[in-house]
Amino acid sequence: MKLASFKHKGQSSYGIVDGAIIRDIGAAMGARAPTLKDLLASEGLDDANLAAASPPPLPLSEIDFEPVVPNPGKILCVGINYATHIAEAGLPTPEKPMIFVRYPDSQVGHKQPMICPRESSQFDFEGELAVIIGKRGRRIPTSEAFDHVAGYSCYNDGSIRDWQFHTTQFTPGKTFPGTGGFGPWLVTTDEIPDPATLSIETRLNGAMMQKAPISDLVFNVPQLIAYCSAFTILNPGDVIITGTTGGVGAFRNPQVWLKPGDTIEVDISSVGVLSNTIVAEPDD
Repeated sequence: MKLASFKHKGQSSYGIVDGAIIRDIGAAMGARAPTLKDLLASEGLDDANLAAASPPPLPLSEIDFEPVVPNPGKILCVGINYATHIAEAGLPTPEKPMIFVRYPDSQVGHKQPMICPRESSQFDFEGELAVIIGKRGRRIPTSEAFDHVAGYSCYNDGSIRDWQFHTTQFTPGKTFPGTGGFGPWLVTTDEIPDPATLSIETRLNGAMMQKAPISDLVFNVPQLIAYCSAFTILNPGDVIITGTTGGVGAFRNPQVWLKPGDTIEVDISSVGVLSNTIVAEPDD
């Protein structure tokens, strides 16, 4: 099942994607689960299937995609988690996951513009697998980690590189408004029992920039869930962004920076293609 958050005629909702249509189950759920995050918290995915039969479908061409989870309580990002990225950055393999955070207003949905901020021209791409939590947990063992996953999506952890490296703390370069793409939808775990079987590719204006199997992660999805749930409670709707592979613009020769007019795509097998155009931040 594919679940997406969207806006239609100015109203935010969420629904089940089926080919070229989406069924507005947010409208059917009403106050019981007004957002996808609420649906996950209610463990209502079975209800979602039932509700999908009642509302009339909407063509995908008539909606505006929002971030898969527009209002996550936490966005936990993992740095330096593919061997190829470690090599291009000239860094040692970390002994523990390197964690930093994003804020909800730093992300946009599928087909929505990612924004080059006025403060920098060093806007870089990072195609990543996103893990969406579906069941609350603390100190989750790796053997039970998949039980806490609602599904998977694509993420572009757009990075303002000079701000990222002002100090050893990455967060300032990762949270500029509208710099991260999240979508197009969540694919539930019944369709993807093990994300290690997937592969990821990032394309800039149609040219392949990044490509790797998800199995190349240094710390895999169960390990990341176990580690993160040791220091924080993972709640439904929380997102773990698992890291990017080699090929980012900062470590190319010459360097490649995103610029207005570009189209950047993150393509994960069995999940879908997240596509965003790049625009300049408008003047106030």
